[in-house]
Amino acid sequence: MQKVLIQTKKLSKSFSNGGNLFHVLKNIDLEIYQGDFTVIMGPSGAGKSTLLYAISGMDTPSLGSICYGDIDITKLNQNELALFRRDNSGFVFQSIYLIDSMSVLDNVLASGLLKNKNKKEAVKKAKETLLAVDIKEEYFNKFPNQLSGGECQRVGIARALVNSPSVVFADEPTGALNSKTGKDVLDTLTEANRLGQTIVMVTHDITSARRANRILYIKDGEIAGECILGPYIPHDSERHQKLNDFLLEMGW
Repeated sequence: MQKVLIQTKKLSKSFSNGGNLFHVLKNIDLEIYQGDFTVIMGPSGAGKSTLLYAISGMDTPSLGSICYGDIDITKLNQNELALFRRDNSGFVFQSIYLIDSMSVLDNVLASGLLKNKNKKEAVKKAKETLLAVDIKEEYFNKFPNQLSGGECQRVGIARALVNSPSVVFADEPTGALNSKTGKDVLDTLTEANRLGQTIVMVTHDITSARRANRILYIKDGEIAGECILGPYIPHDSERHQKLNDFLLEMGW
């Protein structure tokens, strides 16, 4: 039986705009399991990224609970939440947010030093993590503007992985990349998951979604359906058809 890593109950998020209240997330009950590659899909405005940011601790819900084990992160103050995110969450964004004035190694090391104050150990871990995402040593002292988009995103993944987080959250990580570099990034995430890393990813791209073993479809702020695909197998036509049929059923 899989271990539940994150559990939400009655998770809700509302915004007020011009005196009108908009309910973006509506009483979502959800479980994220350790070792899964979960993808969240749905139409534009459905609440995909809002859900991702809430369960990662990057945003605060209006109502409901988000529990990592016995820790309800909605009850943490801002300092406690920042420390919790540092120790438990890694983030990969569509906009990569590397610091242009810092080398590749220093971009990853800056995150590593937030948790590991031993610089020698932190440097070793940063280098190992970069190599693990196929960034070769000759790139360590280069700057982000000397790298391709796909290489920059793999550095972003290394930054997300360097502190060995419980979960890596990815928000449209291939959205700004061409198909070749996007595939390289997906391969990197898939390999991390194969090695045991739990991943939760928002995407609108069916090619990206195929990497997941579990798809959640969100519509109008609610989870409308779930599809269990099982472990990723390249070129598995039966698996791909199952996803296609599910998305058609959901009105994709």
